[in-house]
Amino acid sequence: MTSDAGPTSRLRLTLAIACAVIVIDQITKHWAVNTLTGVPPKPVFWTLQWNLTFNSGMAFSKGEGMGAIIGVIALVVVVVILSGMRKNTNRVVAVAAGFVVGGAIGNLVDRLFRDDGWLQGSVVDFIDFQWFPIFNVADMGVNIGGVLFVLWSLFSSHEHPDDHPADEAGDEAVSPSDSDSAAGNVAGEVSS
Repeated sequence: MTSDAGPTSRLRLTLAIACAVIVIDQITKHWAVNTLTGVPPKPVFWTLQWNLTFNSGMAFSKGEGMGAIIGVIALVVVVVILSGMRKNTNRVVAVAAGFVVGGAIGNLVDRLFRDDGWLQGSVVDFIDFQWFPIFNVADMGVNIGGVLFVLWSLFSSHEHPDDHPADEAGDEAVSPSDSDSAAGNVAGEVSS
């Protein structure tokens, strides 16, 4: 799905979503640290509870103590995604990138500023369903963006007319999706 909006517009969308995720993430983490420190988990609804933990590893508390490496990887991912967004014209990709970048930066902020050493801080997690690892808003952003990227890659056409050069006879280039449509039209005409 592309539109008339150019890459600059899509980059602005990506950055706006990333900023929103970062702000919401940091506000909720600030609330969690100020409200939940030193108290037992607070039931919210069904199995959901607020339960403050600090994660020095990566997702699902794996890689304990590898915060610096994880932080550098997150920074590289952010740079790669934002670099790739310079030519993007797809709204779904822009939204997905915004969620992933916002989530990555949200957790990177914790690693940078929640301890004395560079990238030694622990990520604040507090959303606990008790049957799933404890997480935060930044984690939700990364996962939502990841799901959007997967859905986009599964259900969209990634082909551009420039990807299929014209044949030697000077005929117009035809993409596989165009030929499938043409085949469907011919089949419909034959069966009529």
